[in-house]
Amino acid sequence: MWDYPRPPRVERITQRAVIRLGGEVVVDTDDIVRVLETSHPPVYYLPIAAFAEGALLGAAGSSFCEFKGSARYFDVRGGGVTARRAAWHYPSPSAGFEVLTGRVAVYARPMDVCELGGEAVTPQPGEFYGGWITSGVAGPFKGIPGSFGW
Repeated sequence: MWDYPRPPRVERITQRAVIRLGGEVVVDTDDIVRVLETSHPPVYYLPIAAFAEGALLGAAGSSFCEFKGSARYFDVRGGGVTARRAAWHYPSPSAGFEVLTGRVAVYARPMDVCELGGEAVTPQPGEFYGGWITSGVAGPFKGIPGSFGW
């Protein structure tokens, strides 16, 4: 991932993502776009329409990415459990990132499990970044102590 580009690269992949919360599947899709950015494990964006009905609830707050633009947050609900601000999307992404329109990324940490290609992912370290670490990605990753200025 240290050879991932800046600005980030966006690409479609051919794997399946399954996310469970509260013992329920909140999304199961093979329509995946990932973003590769230097010092980060990949972030996976899934179609909002692929989520179970009622699984995504608008949440307060926003953030800004110098590349992708302004992000808005969702709470994720499944099996009677609500994970606050556990997902985000770019309603009007910046030029070059339009493929993210109508897609959402999910923080792995508050979910029961996030799987990619049948492998349970490890959340990116820290509280802000939302990359998914799989066996095919080597660190160190932004988000570990002391990495703020990378």
